[in-house]
Parts: sequence; C-alpha cells; structure tokens
Amino acid sequence: MVTSAPTTLDTAIWDVLRSVEDPELPISIVDLGLVRDVQVQDGRVAVRLIPTWVACPALAVIRARVRSALLALGGVQDATVEYTYDAPWTVDRLSERGRAQLASHGLSVPRCRFAEPPVCPYCGSRDVVQESMFGPTLCRATYLCRSCRNPFERFKPPA
Repeated sequence: MVTSAPTTLDTAIWDVLRSVEDPELPISIVDLGLVRDVQVQDGRVAVRLIPTWVACPALAVIRARVRSALLALGGVQDATVEYTYDAPWTVDRLSERGRAQLASHGLSVPRCRFAEPPVCPYCGSRDVVQESMFGPTLCRATYLCRSCRNPFERFKPPA
C-alpha cells in the first residue's frame, strides 16, 4: 500500500474539523470520534461522519458547521458532509482529550462498554443512582451521586 504525506490542505482540513464543536457538548467532533473519513481530490472535500445517536437533532447543525468551515478554507472548491450508519458510534471512538473534556463538563463516559456501572465524574464514586433515562439530549441520561450529591449525565448506548 502506498501512502503519501499529508499536504498543507490536508492539515488545514483536519485543523478545521478539530475546531468544529458539537452543538450540545463542549468537545470537537474529532475528539468525539464523529469523523469516519475524509477524502480530498482536486479541491473537493468529502467528509463522512458517524452520529453518536441516530435521531440526534444536532446532525443538521453539525453538517452545516463542517461544510461552512471547510468552504472557508483556501483551496477548497466544494465540500460534502454525509452521515454513515454502516458502523455505530461507540465510546471507543472518543479521544483521551475528549474524555477529559466531557468529565470536566460533568459527563460520565464508560471506558469501553455501556454495561459498565456509571462513575461519578466529580468524586469517582460508583454509588450512583439513575435519576432519569431522559437527559437534556437524546443521547444522555441523568444520574445522582450518593457520595458527593452531584448530579451528572452519561451517554446512553447508541440506538
């Protein structure tokens, strides 16, 4: 397999993608693990994203932000942004930086499986209770830590 070194445009594209934040969370779409792949050919950029939740109402906003940011780059003539559902998003796609950002925001993120019990992002306790399956967004549920008494959110398994 022959691979070429990234071009200046490739680097700029990834920098732009790292600057686009999820509208519901303080994390870039790259750190969240939404970017499946990026193709660049003759000034045309095609980005495929994996949604964290199939029915996420923020998908159109993310698509528009990515496309707008890419079209603002010199050397980009056209940009398409599509969602792919061929492989579901999992917490394994989160970067370590993204996990830290979410924890500082009060969102508990399982290490690898959703069957893993929730851990309080504030004190590390496992003595937590689910308050509601219905959090502030479709992809999150709310919990209460019995140790430090802080409420927090956690991702639900992808639908």
